Amino acid sequence: MKHFSATLLLLALLLGLARGAEAPRPPREILAEAVVTEDAARQIELITELAGTADETVTRALAAWRVSELFLYEAADGAKIPFLLDPQKDADEKQKGLRLIDGVLLKNVDGKDFAFAAFELTPAETTSKLRKSIKMVLDLFALGNPNPKMRRDAVIKLGQERNLDYLPHFQKRTATETNPDVVAALVEAVALTKTASPDPALQLEAVQALGEMRSLNGLLFLKEFDQELRKQSEKPPEPLRIALRDSIRQIENYMAWGTFVGTAFRGLATAAVLLVAALGLAITFGLMGVINMAHGEIIMIGAYTAYVTQNFFKGWFGTSGMGFDAYFIAAIAISFVVAALVGLILERSIIRFLYKRPLESLLATWGVSLVLQQIFRHLFGAANVQVDSPSFLSGSFAFHGSPIGFNRIFIIGFALFIVFATYVLLTRTSLGLQIRAVMQNRAMASCVGVRTDRVNMMTFAFGSGLAGMAGACLSQIGNVGPSLGQNYIVDCFMIVVLGGVGNLVGTVSASLGVGVTNQLLEPWLGAVLGKIVVLSGIILFLQWRPSGLFATRSRSLEG
Repeated sequence: MKHFSATLLLLALLLGLARGAEAPRPPREILAEAVVTEDAARQIELITELAGTADETVTRALAAWRVSELFLYEAADGAKIPFLLDPQKDADEKQKGLRLIDGVLLKNVDGKDFAFAAFELTPAETTSKLRKSIKMVLDLFALGNPNPKMRRDAVIKLGQERNLDYLPHFQKRTATETNPDVVAALVEAVALTKTASPDPALQLEAVQALGEMRSLNGLLFLKEFDQELRKQSEKPPEPLRIALRDSIRQIENYMAWGTFVGTAFRGLATAAVLLVAALGLAITFGLMGVINMAHGEIIMIGAYTAYVTQNFFKGWFGTSGMGFDAYFIAAIAISFVVAALVGLILERSIIRFLYKRPLESLLATWGVSLVLQQIFRHLFGAANVQVDSPSFLSGSFAFHGSPIGFNRIFIIGFALFIVFATYVLLTRTSLGLQIRAVMQNRAMASCVGVRTDRVNMMTFAFGSGLAGMAGACLSQIGNVGPSLGQNYIVDCFMIVVLGGVGNLVGTVSASLGVGVTNQLLEPWLGAVLGKIVVLSGIILFLQWRPSGLFATRSRSLEG
């Protein structure tokens, strides 16, 4: 029994020693050995082991060693202790020494802290080869960053250098990395680095891999590689040339689809904002026949309301957190109310006296727009103001390399909700019934008891409220300034006329057409020429179909 217990004890001891031998050494201990050893090959071997380490002290010590600011202290027993100088200096311009192994201050035999002047010390020796190895390790330190995004960005940057010395470190890190984005970046970096290999077989493998993964970062290098092969006196292997052409074509097709979808998506977001803004204009224009040139300024009011709401929430909740994020939801509701009140005041004070007088209404509302612009310039200044996105609208995801922003997705969804709510209002409520009755035949609606004056007032307020919400949405994707509305008023009128005055389906269709077409043409023709082409197309279309896409049918269109 005693022999059995002794055997178990011996086995446990051996297992403990084996586990201790397998445990990785601390990075500082590895670096300390590299500094004190006199074997140059061993130094480089030890330094290479430190690649990917996340220890900031090791990073600082390596950087200091590379520029001769890492020092050695020889103790009384002959042991050499690597140390760094404390950044703080005393009254005599001397600095204390911090031991590399544990960060403890160096002390003399009396237990007092040593103080050194830099010129009195001899730095640890380096060679050009050693400095090159240190630089490589310092470059690779970012691979051990705890932040996955920082690791991914570092891998992308290092991969673009196509340094074959990095290849084994990329491959080693790929086996241990857990974040999928970083793994994808490492695989891409391995392929990019292999293109610099002198081995044609390895180059072929890398080129094919870059094409299969649709590497956007690798496209430029593949094109440069193709040019290099064309300039070589010796004819490159035919499989490599074919693979290069195929990979370049695959990536370019991938990018083309991404660019198209990204542009179309931005067009949808713009169309969504124009739709919300033009809905109110379509209803009021169709109901009253009033050309409201101040509609753009009401959009501006909504955007500035979002800005003011944001500042109030910042004062209450700070610049982050759920409290601050709630500001945008509140801003949409407040923008509707504020813009509706402005529209109500405008209708009661000016518009109601100008029914059936389109030229006078155009001139009067144009004057109102100029006054509103000057008021907001005086209140907020001529420069644009900053409206921050809440956290749930910040960021994006990539589709074929093109970013799809969460804020634009929200705006598209919000526009669909507004269209549905407006449809319900017009078809399922008494106010909607009265609005449609007045639009169809004002005189007959008045004869059956509809208070047309009240309907005008409520409709104008509702249309202005929609414009205010459009402005709040615009604050998330564009600049907010006094001239904001002028950039969208022409598009809104084009949508109303193209879709058919007062027609909900026509307004939706025209918004999609104008917004998406503008975005698709801008990259090729520019913003101004693209808008001119769209406007010319609308004019030609109206020559063929003057009533727009969907004409409003009624027994009387006089009012």
